[in-house]
Amino acid sequence: MPDKIRRTFQASLPHSPTPLSDVYREVAATVMSYPMGNIHPRFWAWYMGSSNFTGALADFLAAVQGSNLGGGNHAAARMDEQVVDWCKQMVGFPASSSGSLVSGGSMANTVALIVARNVKAGVDVRERGVAAIERPLRFYASDQLHSCHRKAIEAMGLGNRALQRIPTGGDLRLDLEALRAVIARDRAAGFQPACVIGSAGTVNTGAIDDLQAIADLAVTEDLWFHVDGCIGALIAIAPDNCDRVRGLERADSIALDPHKWLHAPFEVGCVLVRDAVAHLASFAVEQEYLGKTPRGLASADWLYEYGLQTSRGFRALKVWMTLKQHGVIKFGRLIDQNIAQGHYLDELIASEPLLEIVARTTINIVCFRYRAPGLDEEAVKSLNAEIMMRLQEDGTAAISDTTVHGRYCLRVAINNHRTRRSDLELLVREVVRLGQQIAHKG
Repeated sequence: MPDKIRRTFQASLPHSPTPLSDVYREVAATVMSYPMGNIHPRFWAWYMGSSNFTGALADFLAAVQGSNLGGGNHAAARMDEQVVDWCKQMVGFPASSSGSLVSGGSMANTVALIVARNVKAGVDVRERGVAAIERPLRFYASDQLHSCHRKAIEAMGLGNRALQRIPTGGDLRLDLEALRAVIARDRAAGFQPACVIGSAGTVNTGAIDDLQAIADLAVTEDLWFHVDGCIGALIAIAPDNCDRVRGLERADSIALDPHKWLHAPFEVGCVLVRDAVAHLASFAVEQEYLGKTPRGLASADWLYEYGLQTSRGFRALKVWMTLKQHGVIKFGRLIDQNIAQGHYLDELIASEPLLEIVARTTINIVCFRYRAPGLDEEAVKSLNAEIMMRLQEDGTAAISDTTVHGRYCLRVAINNHRTRRSDLELLVREVVRLGQQIAHKG
């Protein structure tokens, strides 16, 4: 954005009216002209879907319809429940399980971990608080887990130290032997192992933990088994790749994101919990003004009792309309397409002497960098960061960066139904060109 446009967002509070036509013109010139860019075919910076027109129409209709999805006996609430049921079907969860549509993966994971804490605490945490837990709880996940888990554990009053990061090997998957050793050590030290978090696609590289083995371990160790599936749970609907997430259906809870591989407009996430009674018991509160009645608007269950929000937007419509229009089979094919594109980009990089792969490409996230021979690690980081920023500023492509086992790299997350192989070929050419240009000037 030019500075002139930036300054428009510093204007003071309006006190007098402005004609709607003028308001719209200002929005078109400022907001609409300078988007984040994630609907573009070459937006691969962070893992987010690229939206669709039907979903955008649904958001408009939902706003016009105006329902509050805190619950009640009305059509939007029933559709909310139906979309949750469809999510269960997509990942193989039983019909008897419960779920809720939330803002996104961070909230979905938080809700699931709250239920896990309450089930494994051994005391009534809601009534007595975490200080009443006799043996401090321990949660386990790989060192590649998303930062939202730390925020959740902290918000739950357990403290960051309650979240044990288990080392990963060269495949960047959770090391099961290391996990067993840490669990044994914690038990001996007087802690209570409570929950293991498996990743169905890590945010850094897309690595998928051995979900079947983790499910077996959770049974043996009496742990709650949660799967963070915000990256890859929906691979379960992809015919060519669904085997990668076998074991997902054995989880006690799952977090997933329809605004990623179902390409729903932001925002919509989903949490599923196998034990519906435990889910409800973790959040339900009797309120005088929200009592249930035999007939009328309050004659149905209150959906807010499965999460933290009382006021909830009508998120279900954009998922419902898009799935009705296209069908789940098409979305499965698009997931397979993105994974194939990830491996195609991996091959392009492997065949280019000036580029190197930093982490094994499992699904559709590719981590690589410009080699820059003769430079130390800090100089390599500086050069590759400059490549990334120039790609963004030139409007060529939006990619991000990360660090994998201490090695800085560029990161391409192909979660975009508009991407073509020619876009990936262009990316490789431009990275090489910019790398040579920057290295030569340096």
